[in-house]
Amino acid sequence: MELVTIDDIRAAADRIRPVVVRTPLVPMGEVWVKPESLQRVGSFKIRGAYNAVAALRPAGVVTHSSGNHGQALAYAAKQFGVPCVVVVPEGTPEVKAAAIRGHGAELVVVPPEQRLVAALKLAEERELTMVPPYDHPAVIAGQGTIGLEIVADLPDVEVVAVPVSGGGLASGIATAVKALKPDVTVLGVEPELAADAAESLSAGRPVSWEPARTFRTIADGLRADLSELTFAHLRERLDGIVTVSEDEIRHAMGHLARSARLVAEPSGAVTTAAYLSGRVPEGRTVLVLSGGNVNPDLFREVL
Repeated sequence: MELVTIDDIRAAADRIRPVVVRTPLVPMGEVWVKPESLQRVGSFKIRGAYNAVAALRPAGVVTHSSGNHGQALAYAAKQFGVPCVVVVPEGTPEVKAAAIRGHGAELVVVPPEQRLVAALKLAEERELTMVPPYDHPAVIAGQGTIGLEIVADLPDVEVVAVPVSGGGLASGIATAVKALKPDVTVLGVEPELAADAAESLSAGRPVSWEPARTFRTIADGLRADLSELTFAHLRERLDGIVTVSEDEIRHAMGHLARSARLVAEPSGAVTTAAYLSGRVPEGRTVLVLSGGNVNPDLFREVL
């Protein structure tokens, strides 16, 4: 299987430059936070989605998403003037569903286990191009541009912690960081209640967790399984995965707000949760905060 390269990621950086915010490294105590919550769609997903649309130039797009990728693809499609359909699972936070509609996309809500099948059916019926949330080289390359920025802004970085769901973000960042700084430790983080990636790497093959298991976590953006493509990247380039509890995620959301003045959705807070719980190795550390599209009621609760 052909993996994404540093050259793919550099090409993606050129394509996405007109729309992507070059997020800063924000000091938080002895570590730095990379707040992708500051992107115009509230998460890192704009990088991969825009790169895919810019590279493929489709006549129309469709995807399945827990919310953030759907927002990003809807935004990218609008920039290129093409239609977009987003399939989301029942229970998707309204803040994410509203944002998808706000960017002009058609929203289709289905039971969680039917997301992929429904999106593939729409792609065939309407002759739309499928842009998956993580299982595509162009998407992985776009997410990898975060790794380029981290190394450029903190050349002596020693540890990078990244949220893991379907694995596109971790695949891209690990590819970029390892190509530029092979000795840096790149660590994945996922919820204990959606720890399929940790189990997959331990088993040496992709392991799927059914939605009834993964939908227990409040980290709604981290409920997807690895694909064969992302598993291959993580097995080759990630140094390991740690897991965090629901209480640790909630605590981390409050800590980010109070200590770094950053809004994080649960999925974006898992790296801080791992750091605060002592599961991140010591060293000059960057914690990737992947998104800030949090339900206001939940945010008030954790504060």
